[in-house]
Amino acid sequence: MKISFRPKLLDCLHDYSRAQAGKDIGAGITVGVLALPLAMAFAIASGVSPAAGIWTGIVAGFLISLLGGSRVQVGGPTGAFIPIIYGIVVAHGFVNLLGATLLAGVLLLAMGLARLGQLIRFIPVTVVIGFTNGIAVVIFLAQIKDFFGLQIDQVPAEFFERIKVLAAHAHTADLPTMGLSLVCLIFLLSYNRLAQRFALLRRAPGPLAVLVVGTLVAWLFELPVDTIGSRFGGIPQELPAFGMPAVSIHDFGKLISPALTIALLGAIESLLSARVADGQIDDRHDPNQELMAQGIANITAPLFGGFAATGAIARTSTNARAGGRTPIAGIVHALTLLAIVLVAAPLAAYVPLATLSAIVMVVAINMGEWHEFRELTRFSWNYRIILLVTFFMTVLFDLTVAVELGMVLACIFFIYRMSDLTRIERRVLSSEQLGPQLCHADGSPRVAAWQVYGALFFGAVNKLEELLDSRSGHPEIVVLDMQRLIQLDTTGLEGLENLHEQLAKRHCSLLLCGLNSQPLSLMTRSGFVDLLGKSSVFIDLEDALAHARRALEATAQPR
Repeated sequence: MKISFRPKLLDCLHDYSRAQAGKDIGAGITVGVLALPLAMAFAIASGVSPAAGIWTGIVAGFLISLLGGSRVQVGGPTGAFIPIIYGIVVAHGFVNLLGATLLAGVLLLAMGLARLGQLIRFIPVTVVIGFTNGIAVVIFLAQIKDFFGLQIDQVPAEFFERIKVLAAHAHTADLPTMGLSLVCLIFLLSYNRLAQRFALLRRAPGPLAVLVVGTLVAWLFELPVDTIGSRFGGIPQELPAFGMPAVSIHDFGKLISPALTIALLGAIESLLSARVADGQIDDRHDPNQELMAQGIANITAPLFGGFAATGAIARTSTNARAGGRTPIAGIVHALTLLAIVLVAAPLAAYVPLATLSAIVMVVAINMGEWHEFRELTRFSWNYRIILLVTFFMTVLFDLTVAVELGMVLACIFFIYRMSDLTRIERRVLSSEQLGPQLCHADGSPRVAAWQVYGALFFGAVNKLEELLDSRSGHPEIVVLDMQRLIQLDTTGLEGLENLHEQLAKRHCSLLLCGLNSQPLSLMTRSGFVDLLGKSSVFIDLEDALAHARRALEATAQPR
């Protein structure tokens, strides 16, 4: 297998102009400013320090743009990872989160090298919508503690325990925190309308504007609310220590399942983001190159204290709308984040956690495709069941279980549907087609013809049993017209072999006609054509009936 490693950046540099450089730098700075509050908010919501989120955005964002397969993909921590990361931190600790992220990066890199990028598109849209909406609900619930200022040391990751703990501590809600959270939430939800009326707001991303406003309100009125400084001690104004995560060999086995979850979600999220970007800029990304870049980014980020990263749909879309058209914009976004950390890190200590909580809640509200629930009645029961089961399993249990169960249900319903579409129908032969040679003395036909429709596979092979039903008569020759058979698998082939064997016991011959390329190829390679005899395979039904007529005439002649 040929391994191809060619970042999209190399293709963009051939005709790179000064004008495009200006647009890319402007877009990169815009996205970098937007990424700052999101990186901190996503990190805190995930149960880690805001500095870890910022360095994830810097390191992973830089590598994803530098090595990726999309022109405008912007990478970093995303809201979709919040429930996954939080669950790993609660169950295994931060150090093991770094190890799981690194292992997930190895898996993503291997997927890209194995050219499995296209396989991600095989995940049904019902599963994607189900777990996306489920993740949005989980993210929203995870913010209730900081949004209301509840006095809880640590919120459990498991749904039922989380609801129990939140309900038990509801009386500890802090009024100043709740008031600030509501103001920030309403301001952010109304930001687009306000930006249309006030030109000044159009120049600043909503999350950054609410971050500044919320911080100023808390500082000016001296609100007694938790801040990044009070809980985390601020953000260090220096480069992080470089080194391998100190993961114990005994913990390695426990990290395989979390790593698979990170890799799966990272692959889906990044390629979905790249596809959305393709539609915005009329381009086509390289999914395998994108997976390799995601893998390298997730291998490298933990070395700087960062955690899982993937393509961020909101930041990528902002990049495209701001004029970014090459990976240079994504690289500038990462450098902008780095400059902010090195220059303005001390100011982050004043940022209220209530403000960041409101930002994450709005992200959760916006990431869900809630209209799909309203439109469920328009679709089949199969569609509804897959989407709702995936949604509830994501909320109540685990993303990995939800995707696995959603895929299993999708496969079962697909098999059932394909089996339902597969039909084997009796062909009514005219008197001209039969003639006196192909009928018994009582007028019953000595030849029975059947038309096969659809796919003869393991889910529909039982339909061949109808040909052995005694109520179908006792023909001497059975003709299967396979002109409309589009696919045959080995189980279907075994069914045909069994049919041939059962008919032979009744002294009945089996003829095939109208075979398409795939069924004919499988029958030839397996030796079934040789078993039947090449004289038993015909171009069309007329040829098969003509052969049957000659064969029956020959048996009727006296020796």
